[in-house]
Amino acid sequence: MSAVVTPFPFQAARIAQVGFERDELQRILDLYGRMVAAGLWRDYAMDFGKEAASFCGFRRAAERPEARIEKRPALRTKQGMWTLYGEAGQVLKRGHELSGVLFPLERRLLKVVED
Repeated sequence: MSAVVTPFPFQAARIAQVGFERDELQRILDLYGRMVAAGLWRDYAMDFGKEAASFCGFRRAAERPEARIEKRPALRTKQGMWTLYGEAGQVLKRGHELSGVLFPLERRLLKVVED
């Protein structure tokens, strides 16, 4: 009899997982904190898969996300790996740089100050 060695399945799955780098996550969580301080968001969720990583911001935990930021490295050479989706799933912004994709959300936090 010969022994058959079967590889552990989780090691291959962890290698193929897409995630956020430290500076990307810091930028996203900074925006989340400012949205919470403004009273616009109350909860968030993150999802890490084989093809994409996403961050969702919620007004309330029981609703659909108000905004979803998605990173798809496979689209890096095409329209850009960053995408901002709206509440209904529509694409609001695509790009190669995270800062440009987050701008529509950051614009909501700007306030006009008069002298």
